Amino acid sequence: MKGIEQFDFDVTLIFAVLNGRVSAAINRRLIIDFKEEGIDISPEQLTVLSLLWKKDRVTQQELCNITFKDKPNMTRLIDSLEDKGLAKRTVDENDKRSNLIVLTAEGKAIEEKAFLVANATMRKALVNVSSQELAIGQNLLKKIFNNMQEKPNKEA
Repeated sequence: MKGIEQFDFDVTLIFAVLNGRVSAAINRRLIIDFKEEGIDISPEQLTVLSLLWKKDRVTQQELCNITFKDKPNMTRLIDSLEDKGLAKRTVDENDKRSNLIVLTAEGKAIEEKAFLVANATMRKALVNVSSQELAIGQNLLKKIFNNMQEKPNKEA
């Protein structure tokens, strides 16, 4: 087996992954599928809603930390969810300086339908991909992601 130093990289594929073309293609399809089903959310909004469906009443900072989004982008996302009536900000009773992001009844109501559409979209993306290939790809992406995490500077 070749070592990584001797591996011939497919530059086109690497750039496609690095610049998010695969992700963008899935997001484009998801937007189309959501529109066809009458769901007015973006893939980014789905990410935030998915987190709130698992754990409602979280701070904006928690959402930033989990999604790797900065505060201005998260503020924009939360504003858009509020505009659509899917989530709202409420004062944290334990820390009056902080707001909690809370699902509305409408935000809770679209969970099942949104997941059904998102799962169908992912099934389309994974046509002709075996379970073994998927497991290998998932493992590979986890390793790459872990390699790119900031590590504390040991010399400091």
